[in-house]
Amino acid sequence: MKIRAGFNLGYECTQPTPMLLALNIHPSRRVDLLSEQVLTFDRDIEAWNYMDGFGNACSRILAPPGLTTISTSFDIYDDGQPDIIPEHAVQHAIKDLPDDVLVYLLGSRYCDTDRLADFAWQNFGTTPTGWARVKSILDFTHDRIVFDYNRADSTRSAYGGFMDQTGVCRDFAHLAITLCRCMNIPARYCTGYLGDIGVPQDPNPMDFSAWFQVYLGGCWHTVDARHNKPRIGRILMATGRDAIDVALTTNFGPAQLVRFEVITDEIIDA
Repeated sequence: MKIRAGFNLGYECTQPTPMLLALNIHPSRRVDLLSEQVLTFDRDIEAWNYMDGFGNACSRILAPPGLTTISTSFDIYDDGQPDIIPEHAVQHAIKDLPDDVLVYLLGSRYCDTDRLADFAWQNFGTTPTGWARVKSILDFTHDRIVFDYNRADSTRSAYGGFMDQTGVCRDFAHLAITLCRCMNIPARYCTGYLGDIGVPQDPNPMDFSAWFQVYLGGCWHTVDARHNKPRIGRILMATGRDAIDVALTTNFGPAQLVRFEVITDEIIDA
């Protein structure tokens, strides 16, 4: 299966503004590219590329005053298979986890484990360990939060989503990640493209998507509390502790998002 993806993002700055960009696809997916995936700018801007501490391909720019549009468009191969359900994946004892996985057991900016630990143990402490426990957390989160674009809140934490019972895909991910961490299951936040492939067309405008991964049975497995079923055609951009690590852009000065267009479509051969 072939997918065409990309975006056009416009930022209005009142002064020269340094920005960090997490807008490239993840290095693990570059082998699948059928065309180049590069960031382009509608103004004369130099970009410096770097790898962040989580292994994401990022860029740095100095956005000049005025409107700057950042774009990319690319074609990529996908195997067309739905997310794998790791039904027999076991949960590791903490002493057996790799050192670099331990950070995904800790609380973070949006995953406030200290506020949900008691609830998690009371409600999931008797579930079987491993995938069965993760599935219980996915089911709970999926039922707890009602998806509503109009209730998006960039300051809402996992506990906030738990209490508000509403939000967008990042809120589903943050709550489920937090509950997994409370139950000693490493979990990390993911952002990327997820088009309406193999499912009914969503009437809302295309957007980036958030999901997460859990570490079971010696590897990371993709899971999605918002949809709570395997999906086709995910294109990973970045992973981190939570949304703050994989923000599309981080600006060090005033920068207003004034244009937002995302494309993720299956290419149907004639």
